[in-house]
Amino acid sequence: MSFTVALIGPDGAGKSTIARRLETSFPLPVKVLYMGINTESSNVALPTTRLIERARQARQRRSGAVRPGTSPSAGTTRKPSGKLWAGVRLANRLVEEWYRQFLSWSYSRRGKIVVYDRHFKFDFECDGDRQRRFSDRLHRWCLAKLYPRPDQVIYLDAPAEVLFARKGEANLQWLEERRQAFLSQGAKTPGFVRVDATQPLDAVYAEVRKRILGFYEARAKTQRAGAGTAGSKGKQGEQNDDAEGFSAT
Repeated sequence: MSFTVALIGPDGAGKSTIARRLETSFPLPVKVLYMGINTESSNVALPTTRLIERARQARQRRSGAVRPGTSPSAGTTRKPSGKLWAGVRLANRLVEEWYRQFLSWSYSRRGKIVVYDRHFKFDFECDGDRQRRFSDRLHRWCLAKLYPRPDQVIYLDAPAEVLFARKGEANLQWLEERRQAFLSQGAKTPGFVRVDATQPLDAVYAEVRKRILGFYEARAKTQRAGAGTAGSKGKQGEQNDDAEGFSAT
């Protein structure tokens, strides 16, 4: 029996570390698949994605206007070439995301539990109003309406102060806003679990492991119950057929 688990949370929460540990020490077969936008961190990516990322970095070096990983200001006037570039990036991003989803289905068919390091759907849904371009809004709509959700979502949670101390990136206000966005998404997401990521790493891993095993056991129990019910109905149907045949004679 296979299913998918997304480890989500802000940078510094320990997603990649926990995911790699699950792949090597979980008692059931696990395959980790990176589902974020950082091409350098991806364990799989289309060649076009790597080419576009290099081109993006070259454009940023020439302009010196945008920090890597952020979007241009909403008030910036975009040239036609910029709109074309945004369209190319959007098209490739959608293809890339579905490529990884098909890989996930392939791993599942082989009987593996697929653990997502990050997940596109949650990363982009939690960016809120920071993405105001049409291509960004269209992308978020596609993810919200069309992209499959993981079976289980485990959110590694830590206060903004802890995350800033670990990574030293962004600022406390932005980190806390993003944290609240994750929690808000979790409140309306089936299978969402919050894990305290301020614990020691071994304790975080132990809780994540326990949660995944619990999900596996609950799903296996449901499947067994379903199979048993189907079997009982089949036997009852055979008995009814026998009874009808007896009456007819």
